[in-house]
Amino acid sequence: MVITRSGLVLGATAVTLTTIAVTGLGIHSQGQALFKESPKELIDEVWQVINRQYVDGTFNKLDWAAVRREYLNKSYSDKQQAYKSIREMLKKLGDPYTRFMDPQEFKNMQVDTSGELIGIGIQIGIDEKTKKLTVIAPIEDTPAAKAGVLAKDVITKINGKSTEGMDTNQAVSLIRGEAGTAVNLTVLRNGQEKQFNIARAKIEIHPVEYSQKQTPAGNLGYIRLKQFSANAGKEMQQAITNLESKQVAGYVLDLRNNPGGLLFSSVEIARMWISNGTIVSTKDRFAEVEREVAKGRALTNKPLVVLVDKGSASASEILSGALQDNKRAVLVGTQTFGKGLVQSVRPLDDGSGMAVTIAKYYTPNNRDINHHGIDPDVKVELTTAQREELWLKQRDKIATLQDPQFAKAVEVIGKEIAQKGNSRAEKN
Repeated sequence: MVITRSGLVLGATAVTLTTIAVTGLGIHSQGQALFKESPKELIDEVWQVINRQYVDGTFNKLDWAAVRREYLNKSYSDKQQAYKSIREMLKKLGDPYTRFMDPQEFKNMQVDTSGELIGIGIQIGIDEKTKKLTVIAPIEDTPAAKAGVLAKDVITKINGKSTEGMDTNQAVSLIRGEAGTAVNLTVLRNGQEKQFNIARAKIEIHPVEYSQKQTPAGNLGYIRLKQFSANAGKEMQQAITNLESKQVAGYVLDLRNNPGGLLFSSVEIARMWISNGTIVSTKDRFAEVEREVAKGRALTNKPLVVLVDKGSASASEILSGALQDNKRAVLVGTQTFGKGLVQSVRPLDDGSGMAVTIAKYYTPNNRDINHHGIDPDVKVELTTAQREELWLKQRDKIATLQDPQFAKAVEVIGKEIAQKGNSRAEKN
């Protein structure tokens, strides 16, 4: 049961839509036989994984060996009792992103890397400060986005059931369902309660959209990256290559409302923009640092502005942090979400699974962005009314001069292009 590098997930959010590459998903018949004889086998398997891999070596200041004894000394008549104990045991860690999934919940998480699934198209997680079930971000052009759900909305009810004390797995199970059926979400936004009745649908995600933009700053390449799925790198490469052939003067990379995804995808894309330098480092509980660096294969060195907002999370923060720290791009928008955790998702012997926070990541300048996020170089705040107008009511204004953050990006990149032109002239 080995997780490949592509199975490392950033942000450790529970998902109603994500792309997670997991290997070793076969159910082992021997493991099943053992489990039938003793549910304690599974409890001990989970305990051992945490003991070896969990990012916090103090285990939330617990005597982890004593926790093992406590739960192995209990009697279990069926797997449901074991599952309940496992959840109790993991809850002691105080980490909402390290979690157990029963076989059905784990199956729900095994989304095909083609990016196709049935759902409403949001990522959710427990906010570490408020402990509330929160929308990380809706995915563009999905039922949730079209219905009006926004990043940082607090989900208070699902089909009328209170989410108080509900974990993310339970929430995902309630939100998911068959295509054509509906789910009702009650959310709290800026102190106001809103209701959304959203029809589930089959969703096919293409993570990259791009186009040329004729602007006051000249002919620009606009690339919108919606999520860091397994095929995001390939689509990003195609976008840059195509726009380079059209002789664009610079780029605007839009990471707004991008909830993240796979670690390797963020590194792969960063290397398309950065020729030299560190991209990201991860640090586990033993302080072992793994560093990802550029490889001198950037596809372009033209001026770049990156758009970010509070829906830009995890892998989006790695990419934007790498570009900012290496002075490769100017960040425009608002403070990002603030999720700097790396998770390993792995199957267990009875067909269930678990997600374990195994490391924290740091930007090239060794910034820990967990909780705080990344501050843009040029801040452009949108009011709630402006966000709703732009992202919900008049989406055709996105990436036009009627989009305040994009308009500022054009202004900034115009100065970058002019400065680069002057530098060339001076050299000549």
